[in-house]
Amino acid sequence: MAQASLNTKRTKRRLFGIDRSGPPPEATLSGQSLHPWTLPNAIGFARLAGIPVFLVVAFSSDDGHSTLAVVLFAVIGWGDYLDGFTARLTGQYSRLGAILDPLIDRLLVISGMAVAWHFELLPRWAIAVVIARELLMLGLTRYALRRGLELKINWPGRLGVAPIMGAPFFAIAGVHWLAVVLLYVGMALGLLATALYVRAGRKQLRARRARTQLSS
Repeated sequence: MAQASLNTKRTKRRLFGIDRSGPPPEATLSGQSLHPWTLPNAIGFARLAGIPVFLVVAFSSDDGHSTLAVVLFAVIGWGDYLDGFTARLTGQYSRLGAILDPLIDRLLVISGMAVAWHFELLPRWAIAVVIARELLMLGLTRYALRRGLELKINWPGRLGVAPIMGAPFFAIAGVHWLAVVLLYVGMALGLLATALYVRAGRKQLRARRARTQLSS
């Protein structure tokens, strides 16, 4: 009974995204079919379509503070958790989902930061660093896909998502001090995560070269 209860707790922790131990689902790995037509991907497509709507609403405001823009940003942001929960609940994992989710998150961050830049809601130098980092990660992701590299999300990257998304959210909501704190925390975690991604990618490339030399 005790073991069964423990297994149930583990299953619930995994379902709600708390337990992330173990290897990623095989369907999400490099080289697998995209499998675009899944329920989690439908949520991802809806999130992606919501970003231009958010931008139109936010830029239409007088000072960057818009209740509707805040709600849209929150819905699109929390949709990431919803599609992950749906994938775990239904078992509908896909390679496209693994690519699409971080892409949408980065586009949302860039969009929120663009609004904060336009209306000067946050320090522009820090916004520039965050946007440059997000664009660099988009480029690194594309490079990794072409080279067949598997850049698994690391803990600084995982922990940095909430503060870096929270910064433009609270800036647009008008909670300036909290937005600034989250911006600096998210920026630090994001830069650390990027350094670790680059190191992991270089390590994979060196290992691949070594295997090639041994086989030739």
